[in-house]
Amino acid sequence: MAAKKSGGYGELIRTVVIACAIALGIRTFFYEPFNIPSGSMIPTLLVGDYLFVSKASYGYSRYSLPLSLPLIPGRVLFSEPERGDVAVFKLPSDNSTDYIKRVVGLPGDTIQVKGGILHINGTAVKRRQIEDFQPENGARPVAQFIETLPNGREHRILELSDSMSADNTPVYHVPAGHYFAMGDNRDNSRDSRFPEVGPIPEQNLVGRADILFFSHDGDARLWEVWKWPFAIRYGRLLDTIE
Repeated sequence: MAAKKSGGYGELIRTVVIACAIALGIRTFFYEPFNIPSGSMIPTLLVGDYLFVSKASYGYSRYSLPLSLPLIPGRVLFSEPERGDVAVFKLPSDNSTDYIKRVVGLPGDTIQVKGGILHINGTAVKRRQIEDFQPENGARPVAQFIETLPNGREHRILELSDSMSADNTPVYHVPAGHYFAMGDNRDNSRDSRFPEVGPIPEQNLVGRADILFFSHDGDARLWEVWKWPFAIRYGRLLDTIE
């Protein structure tokens, strides 16, 4: 007697449900993909970059869950961000929009920008000028610096000028349980210097940007398959994010 063949629609549905549950679990508790739609983090991140954000780095809150479901009170398994981390967070003013910036201020810090130079707890952060950054669109080069935070973390920043609107600020006091974040493209970033962003509550942290897994320059439209190989920024694939 021949064995009865298993399968059918029931087995297919079961396989799809299991696969979706695994993907949802990975996205919720381990890594979630994000893409970069704006230039506020140039030169570290470019428009068209795709990255994995580590959800476990800072523990979990309701904003770790799909649709920000209110199932986690406060934050659990919390690990504090380090100065220099590139973090994804929910914009405090609406708790739904994802932002990505660099953490420069910790709870209890004072932060001020004077003449374009970041000051932390009254001390100017060291920066040294390197070669200019050349935008991909052919625009004029932009002054580029290496900024060294008090914990020794280094990263590149851009400065169009040291006398623009957010280059001279009042002193900001970072409240307990909050973080101060800025974009690396200092004169083209809406960040904690501005009231609509302000300091970031720890509950709003989504995760730390760790790996840049794909990048394209936007020159190829979806249907222009023949252009895809030339639009990929191959040198950025699988880069770690500093």
